[in-house]
Amino acid sequence: MQQQDSSAVDAQRTESDAPASAPTVAESRPIDWWAALPIGAAAAVLLPWIVTGMRLPLQNLWAADTAPDQMPVAFLPMSQYAVVSIVALLAVGPAAAGILVRATRSRWREPALWWLLAGVLLVQLAATAQAVAVVYGGLQVQLESALYAVALTLVALVGIVFGAVVLVLVSRAQRAGALVGLVLASPLAAQWLAMLLTPQGSGLLVGGFASGIVRWVPAVLVGVAIVWCGFGTPGRIVAAVVSLVLLWMLPVLITAVTAAVGTRVLATRPDAMIEYAGLVFRSAAFEVAASILPLVVAVVIAGIGLVLRATLPRLVYRGGR
Repeated sequence: MQQQDSSAVDAQRTESDAPASAPTVAESRPIDWWAALPIGAAAAVLLPWIVTGMRLPLQNLWAADTAPDQMPVAFLPMSQYAVVSIVALLAVGPAAAGILVRATRSRWREPALWWLLAGVLLVQLAATAQAVAVVYGGLQVQLESALYAVALTLVALVGIVFGAVVLVLVSRAQRAGALVGLVLASPLAAQWLAMLLTPQGSGLLVGGFASGIVRWVPAVLVGVAIVWCGFGTPGRIVAAVVSLVLLWMLPVLITAVTAAVGTRVLATRPDAMIEYAGLVFRSAAFEVAASILPLVVAVVIAGIGLVLRATLPRLVYRGGR
């Protein structure tokens, strides 16, 4: 009896002398600012545009007749026909950085996150300034050219702000907010992937195959993101519903904006451009193949994933017993 008591005392001493929880490598070595800054800069690298050779697209207001392969190098595809591509290039990298930060959040303290964002913004602002300078330098000297350059600059700035918001939401917000951030980036991720798989002038014979896959990317991403978020709180349920609405509306909005901005005859008529965008939006919103089926796919993926998430732990627990 005395031996058992002394053994119990020794065990208690051993447990009390041991640290409560040994710090992991990730917890003991937080990211420093000098590491966060280049990580942010790397996240801002415009990979799909780089693989094309970064030749500026042909411009309607270009001062001189120039062949496509003789256009100057620009760090962004500044063109009225590439508005969505510009935003995608500037938003998807920060979204990926947000996912990285959230996956390793024990290593990210407050200053490091803002240094990462600073790295993203430095690269993106520099790329925007260079591209705008190249475009404006080659345009005809007239008022329309200046307005065109200003409009493209605003598009790039919208993309930069959008990417920063997504980065902060995904990396710092609660799961409901992070879900919304991921969904906001999902249609742009499809555009980003399409640019990477079918780079302009590459001659790759993957156009039809790639487009067939890419069109389902937003639905898959949204479905998986809803499964990751779960329905544990009312806020998460609301976020899931909002995510499905965004999955339905955002691609339609992108289609409408692309159609309106890319119509050359409407370039000098903003009112007609807005009216045409509205017509396209209303027409595309209820197209079964383009709008409804991706929504159904996302709901099915989310439903299956949530059921598995709820049942698998129980099955594992019962099997262990």
